Amino acid sequence: MLNQRAMIEDLSPKEFHQALNEDEVILIDVREKWEFDICKIDGAVNLPMSTITETYSDLDSSLNYSLYCHHGVRSMQVANFLLSNGFNRLFNLRGGIDAWSIKIDNSVERY
Repeated sequence: MLNQRAMIEDLSPKEFHQALNEDEVILIDVREKWEFDICKIDGAVNLPMSTITETYSDLDSSLNYSLYCHHGVRSMQVANFLLSNGFNRLFNLRGGIDAWSIKIDNSVERY
């Protein structure tokens, strides 16, 4: 049974940026390492979607996590996986790092 407060918030780049500044969250990039090596949001930890089933148990399910990928699809899949495994508060970057580069920080390389 899921906690009543358990949720995924699918946020625009602006909302995601505000959440990073206002909430105590851990920023996770779910892209593969080669993608993370091209560009990333400062402060992000790389935890690829391809390894999440083996690595999620290392995370504290009571903390808040902000997730992103290239376009927002993989990170939403990871958020749903985490939600189904007892995580309570998750933020997804709608449009991924590509939208972040366009709307928030154009120094982040697009690919």
